[in-house]
Amino acid sequence: MKTSHKDGSIDISHTSREGTRERVLLCVNAALKRKPHNLVVLRVSELTSFTDYFIICSGNSDRQVQAITDAIREGLKEDHILPVGVEGEKAGQWVLMDYGDMVVHVFYEPLREFYDIEGLWSEAPVMEVDEAVRHISKLDDEI
Repeated sequence: MKTSHKDGSIDISHTSREGTRERVLLCVNAALKRKPHNLVVLRVSELTSFTDYFIICSGNSDRQVQAITDAIREGLKEDHILPVGVEGEKAGQWVLMDYGDMVVHVFYEPLREFYDIEGLWSEAPVMEVDEAVRHISKLDDEI
């Protein structure tokens, strides 16, 4: 179910699996513009009902965390995809961006290790993006 808004944005909370994968790809590539560390995509759709994917990455400083967050927001906004909610943006320690079918976690590295989101969702299929990569053209098949 897509809902269009007066500002041209689209509520993407209930869309097709391929559409979701395309949005995940857009999000990952937007993040890659700001050189995040340890970027991973987890497919959690079979483990939870509140979202289909987690995208998790880190920055070395609060400024880099904020830059990654801004790049994601602007990259998705270009395709009229707006977050349902964003938490933690001003502090730049752990920013959570909720896009309905995908949730983005951008951490300051020491906090990421402490909260260990990947460990909590260790049963989920995972795609790791090498730090040397600046653009990906497709997600792994199991993702």
